Amino acid sequence: MAKSKFYTVAQLRSLPSGKHCDGQGLWLFKRKDGGAQWSFRFSLYGRQREMGLGAYPLLSLADARKAAEEMRRIVVNGDDPVKIKQRQRNLASAEAGRFHILAQAAFEAHRSTLKHDGADGSWFSPIKNHLLPHLGMIPVVKIDQHDIKHALSHVWETSPVTAKKALSRLKLILTYATAEGFDVNLSIVEQARILLGAPRHQVTHIAALDWADAPSFYQSLSDLVPVELALRMLMLTGVRSDAINNMRLEQIEGDIWTVPSEHVKGRKGFCKPFRVPLSMEALRVIELARAIEQGGYLYPNSRDGSLNKMAMRNLMVFRGLEARPHGFRATMRTWLSDRTECSREVAEACLGHFVVNEVEDAYNRADYLERRRPYMSAWADYLIVRM
Repeated sequence: MAKSKFYTVAQLRSLPSGKHCDGQGLWLFKRKDGGAQWSFRFSLYGRQREMGLGAYPLLSLADARKAAEEMRRIVVNGDDPVKIKQRQRNLASAEAGRFHILAQAAFEAHRSTLKHDGADGSWFSPIKNHLLPHLGMIPVVKIDQHDIKHALSHVWETSPVTAKKALSRLKLILTYATAEGFDVNLSIVEQARILLGAPRHQVTHIAALDWADAPSFYQSLSDLVPVELALRMLMLTGVRSDAINNMRLEQIEGDIWTVPSEHVKGRKGFCKPFRVPLSMEALRVIELARAIEQGGYLYPNSRDGSLNKMAMRNLMVFRGLEARPHGFRATMRTWLSDRTECSREVAEACLGHFVVNEVEDAYNRADYLERRRPYMSAWADYLIVRM
């Protein structure tokens, strides 16, 4: 049996392998490989117990003595420090296993695959708005298909697209929890989908202006106001609002506008820059925008940055229109189908709809730029001529 004595730091370093008692229940076990571990021995209700305190020298001599002193106070009060420590671990484990903790952790692990690392909040919003209010504080191992059904039953009827996004995000979170070692039944997501049934709500498309009304609206727009020039460019090119809001001078070369990949919709890592052929009218609008350009942005806001993402929508609301900016993509696409001989693949390419499958894309690198050009010019001519 090792003798009890109070060691100095220098003496600890030179101790041989074996068990050494520092006094009052504090022990140091030194291994032959040089590693060492502190432990605390105590007697409670006639039973000898021992609990680990930490590794030496990560846990210093002074800190080990403080830890042992705290354990002695617990024993004096008639409590078992081993059981108390286990309860603390269980509480910590339960907190770490709550859905809201794992949802955030799964998002952090997944965000590198998202556009702008998910900074705009759109990926997390179905979780935040529809899952966390109902499931947030529940340990993930206790969530079942009925909990999921309860959380999503309302949005399943009112906005099934959002509900399906929430289910998809939920599957990813539960898969992440499984990888972390939590005992989760992944089939509860599909079981919840079955319980929810078929949504009665019909999916509604974004309101679009009829192509017959597009010229009169286009010609009503100002040549001086940034947001109205931006709407002109959106109508002429059929690109998404985000690309228009962030349109910069350096993206334009001759009669081609190259939209950077970060402003092209799609899965991060699979998007490519999108080339847009510019009609004579589009080039005219760009020249008008040069006069109001600030900080490189063709359609700046009042603070020298990109146009506010709600600016074009708000203008259309102010004009009393039900149609929305994104709807002009459908307006142009319908006009191409109804009034031209444009093939389906070229018409879709005008909207930036390309193959995103990695294998297929290896064999289809054409963006139909030159085949798109005459149709984009014809669309521009239609907007500026017909009244």
